[in-house]
Amino acid sequence: MPKISALLHTMNDVQRVGRVIDSLRPCDEVLVIDHGSTDGTQKAAEELGATVKAAIPGVDRGAYALDARNDWVFCICSNEALTEELEASLQEWKQHDPGDKPGYAVAVREESNGTWKHCATEMRLVDRTRLNWTGDLPPNTDGPAAFPGDLMRFSNP
Repeated sequence: MPKISALLHTMNDVQRVGRVIDSLRPCDEVLVIDHGSTDGTQKAAEELGATVKAAIPGVDRGAYALDARNDWVFCICSNEALTEELEASLQEWKQHDPGDKPGYAVAVREESNGTWKHCATEMRLVDRTRLNWTGDLPPNTDGPAAFPGDLMRFSNP
């Protein structure tokens, strides 16, 4: 049964970190990489059970996947949260052998001016032993399987 580590980069996200971490219930570990917050983000994340590490200047953000305890890494931004349907999909996925896929995509819905729009799916759950990346999020690859449910991206805290 695979285990999932969530990887979250933060900087002065104290108003958002609670929502995102609370939605990561399917994850067996929440790893927060903090990029110099001065607003209490680190303390708030630790109080919610996350492991917090200080970012190292010059290190690519994707490289922090190596600090995760588990091979499967769910990458999420501080202004996002899983819907209940996506949470359930991830819990169900964990009951099966993931096979040889390098990763899975999720649908993204983005808030803009009080309305929601559907965006393209994005690779978010990756096997760090099969895929490396340098930016905040893994690159989208051709045809990854997608989970039912959405990742909500909020414009305001």
